[in-house]
Amino acid sequence: MTHPLLLLDIDGVLNPFEAPLPGPAGYRLHHMRPQSWIAQHPHLHADDVPDLKVRLHPEHGAELLDLPFQLAWATTWEDDANRHVSPVIGLPTLPVINWTSPEQFPSDGTYFKTADVVRYAAGRPFAWVDDQILQADRDYVRRHHPGPALLYDVDPEVGLTLDDFEALAHWAGKLAMTRS
Repeated sequence: MTHPLLLLDIDGVLNPFEAPLPGPAGYRLHHMRPQSWIAQHPHLHADDVPDLKVRLHPEHGAELLDLPFQLAWATTWEDDANRHVSPVIGLPTLPVINWTSPEQFPSDGTYFKTADVVRYAAGRPFAWVDDQILQADRDYVRRHHPGPALLYDVDPEVGLTLDDFEALAHWAGKLAMTRS
């Protein structure tokens, strides 16, 4: 049996960027300069762009790998996720969803990632973990994705918690039971 996909955002999920520095207990502060961050400052020379302060929990990689999912990045970091975040938390290089139009939000009220997430899943069961999931996204997935899907919203002040890992494992376990 193929495991469901676990599509992971970074900012708000693995990096609780709205938490006061240095971040929640157990998190470590890292200074990074991903290309996606540099591109957000077109008015500055690349060398003048300040470092991005990223809070990461060193145990999250192992905890994610223990879940019964196939992991993929669903983040605006795109390939920078593998260069900057994966090595810090102990993840291997993961597949990456490349966004069609990251600067444009659709007129139907969905997040710009939603249609690309559904296309990437291509009918496979998936859990999408992000901090910007709304009801419009849930409705879109329900209408356009034929398989099981869990859209899991994370508080960007807190990031992933033990309860979140348990909820994801529980969902995957229930899915496995219904498919066997």
